This record gives sequence, C-alpha cells and structure tokens, in this order.
Amino acid sequence: MPPVLQLRGITKRFPGVLANDHIDLELEQGQVLALLGENGAGKSTLMNILYGLYHPDEGEIYVRGEKADIQGPSDAIKLGIGMVHQHFMLVPVLTVTENVMLGMESIRNGIVLDRAKAARRIRDISDQYGLEVDPEATVEDLPVGIQQRVEIIKLLYRNADILILDEPTAVLTPQEVMGLIAVIRSLVAQGKSVVFISHKLKEVLELSDRIVVLRRGRSVGATTPAESDERSLASMMVGRDVILEVPKGPANPGDVVLDVRDLVVKGDQNKVAVSGVSFQVRGGEIVGVAGVQGNGQTELIEALTGLRAVESGRVELGGRDVANASPRSITEDGTAHVPEDRQRDGLVLGYSVADNLILNTYYLAPIAKGLAMQEAAITDRADRLIKEYDVRTPTPLTPAGNLSGGNQQKVIVARELSRPVKLTIASQPTRGLDVGSIEYIHSQLVKKRDEGAAVIVVSAELDEVMALADRILVMYEGRIMGALDAAAATKESLGMLMAGVATE
Repeated sequence: MPPVLQLRGITKRFPGVLANDHIDLELEQGQVLALLGENGAGKSTLMNILYGLYHPDEGEIYVRGEKADIQGPSDAIKLGIGMVHQHFMLVPVLTVTENVMLGMESIRNGIVLDRAKAARRIRDISDQYGLEVDPEATVEDLPVGIQQRVEIIKLLYRNADILILDEPTAVLTPQEVMGLIAVIRSLVAQGKSVVFISHKLKEVLELSDRIVVLRRGRSVGATTPAESDERSLASMMVGRDVILEVPKGPANPGDVVLDVRDLVVKGDQNKVAVSGVSFQVRGGEIVGVAGVQGNGQTELIEALTGLRAVESGRVELGGRDVANASPRSITEDGTAHVPEDRQRDGLVLGYSVADNLILNTYYLAPIAKGLAMQEAAITDRADRLIKEYDVRTPTPLTPAGNLSGGNQQKVIVARELSRPVKLTIASQPTRGLDVGSIEYIHSQLVKKRDEGAAVIVVSAELDEVMALADRILVMYEGRIMGALDAAAATKESLGMLMAGVATE
C-alpha cells in the first residue's frame, strides 16, 4: 500500500529566499511524523504548500498514491488534508458550533441553519477522540488548550484523515500538552495520520514515530526516536553542537532595582487578578516567575510595564514609584520589555524590520532630528542589530510579519536589550522557538544579569525557569505561593506550589 502522503522535490522561492529546496517527504497511515527545524527552516512553508496556501515552484504531491493538484485549501480539504495553524483561525465571538460550521453549514428546510445537528456531530467527534469540548461555549471564553481542540474538531468535522499540526504546543501549559498528546494518540490509533511540527525535542521524542529535520530549506536527515536523543536532534537542526543547558555563573545581587509592595491589579473581567503581591528584584539576579498560565502572571507584567492600571500598591523602580506611569515613562526609566504575545504587543507586523527596531527610540537622536526621521541612522542601526542578534531577514525593509516566529522574537530582543537598561522583563521569551534561538535568547538574558541589570523571566516552561533563574516565585490565583532559591527547587516542590499547595 502506498504512503498516504508523498512530497517529491518540493521547491518554493520567495524574493531573496529559497524557502524549500527539493524536499522529499513520506507519511504512512496511522503514523506521527515530526517535522523539526530552526525558525525559518521552511517547515511551515512546506505544510502551507500541502494545504494549498502556497503553490510550489517545482515538485509533486501524491495523496494515497494519486498525484494531487492542490490549488487551494478547498482542494486539500477534499483530499482529506487539514491543518491547525500556529495562530488559530477562530472567530472569538462565535460559539464552538458556529466556528466549526463555517464553510460547511448544515441547513434545515433549505433556509435555516441547523445548529443542533452540527452540535450533535461535534459531541460525537468529541466523544470518539477524547476532545471534551462544549459545542455551545463561546470561543473567546475558552482556554487556549480548548480552542486548539476546536481547531482539531474543525478538521475532523470535514473528514480529514491527514492532520497537520503547526507548533501545536507552543502556547499550551504542561497539563494541556499532556492532553494534546493523548488526543493525538487517540487519532492515530483510529487510523489518522499526523504531521507534527515542533521545536520541543522532548515532545518529539515522546510522540513521533519518525522524525525529519529541515535546515535552511533542505531536508538534512530522517531518524526515529529510538535512534536519536535531544542533543543529536538539536545538532541536526542547527548544524553545530548546541548547549542545551544554560551556562551561567553564580549571581552577584546588588541593590534593589524593583520593589513591588502590596500590588493589586484587576483583569479583563474586572476581577482581581493580582492580589496583594510583594517582592523585590536586585541588580545582578534573575528572578523567575512560575505558575500555570492564567494565575495573574500576565496582569502582573502588564502592570509593571504600564500596560494595565494598578488598583493599589507601589511599584518602585530605582526608588521612584512608577505605578500607573505610562509605558514610555517606564521605558525611559530603564526598563526593557519582551512581551508575552510578540505579534500583538511586541511588533507592528506591517512595519519593516528596521522600523520595528526603533519603536521605542524613534523620537530620540540620532534616529530623529527634531520632527524629521534620519533614514541613514535607522538603516545603520538595523544593519548592526540584524548582524549582532542574528536576525534572518532578506533585507531590513522586509515586513516583520513575513519573518518566522523566532526571527520576530529576535527583533524584539534586539530592540529591547541593545540599550542600557536597569530592569529587563521577559515574558514567555522563548515560546515557539527552536533550540538555537532559545540558546541565544537565554545567553542574552544572562548577559544582562551579568552586566548588573535586574531580570524577571515569566515562563510556563518549568525547565526554563529552573535553568535561568537565581530565585523563583510561584504564582497561584493572583498570589505568590512561595519563593525558592533556584538551586534548591525541584519540579515536585514547584508543582505543589503551582497547584496551590503551600509547602514549608
């Protein structure tokens, strides 16, 4: 029996970029094929070709042994191919049923949408594959992990049996990741075939049957979990040995840079999200903030950076209370901010890389002279930072939205850390990044610490918090459950605090 999917010699060129260079790929029925590679290696481009969003310049696609002419997503869907994108394609104000029905509406009596029929089918799919989704729930009220299940249900509702999951665990908590892995295993056990794009080597080794590695648009090798480990996969991805641990010496804490006292912050639903939080961060140390997403970490960071109102309490930066100060004032006071959502809060996607690199300095010399922007200074700065921070972009004038996720993150890190700062706040700094980019961003955060800056790192990845931090704060339901010395912290002790269980 032929493979359910074959790609032969797929080549795709963009201006200045060879995204895919004669790539061959095979997927068997009931198999999980992991597609690994650095940001910008060509993984998403290859899958977008398979899903009909791009057309290859060269190469052929075969589905179940038959040559396929995929001109758009509708052709892919007819062939049983479905894709869950890294950034979900859901309408937040609609219900689960309405989102799933879009484009495949059930009609009763020729004129009326049959939501009840669609909801019954959604419940059947949920039960069959262990997806546990309420068809009547409004999407914007659902956690990210459940929204992802809605995306998978959309594919199954359209009878897809080849499922492409693009970075499916990038925005999930550890608990949600475990749930997704269970769902994928249920899918393949019932004959579905899955292409799993990921940067997370442990998940790839745990879940996949076969692994294909792309580097700079080319396939550089195929292996299995039994024949490889994290270190060998990382080396294949990057083309060199990668340090998976964070190399850093002992901290040398100095004076208090950030002093937070009795901070109270409300969330989007006007409920208290941060409840009486107090802590200090000294220059020359990294303080990690751990916790399951949704326990006040986002609101805390937004309050510290001027993006959310403080109800009460003090936020002293270098001795000055900056509670409810403007983001520009806090930035000018020496704060760098790498936000949780790089596309929503970190970049203007339609602006060029060069313009994104000056979002916080566009009004200052030498970038500006009076009201006039100095193009030569902007170009010089962009050229220097692109080289220094290894941002892979065809030109400084390329829109930031055209870059891979890892390179978008490098643009933000370059902008924020390329100036003298006394406080660096990095929220989910490596979410969705490959091992090479993670290694680089970790090194930049440690470098800021060693230069004497105070550093706060918020991450849903316990391994990242434990590797980077000198001290760890654990948040649960808007409060700090405990503060631990990183050297003494274990996953078990942190996990107890993250679950709201106080320890001695």
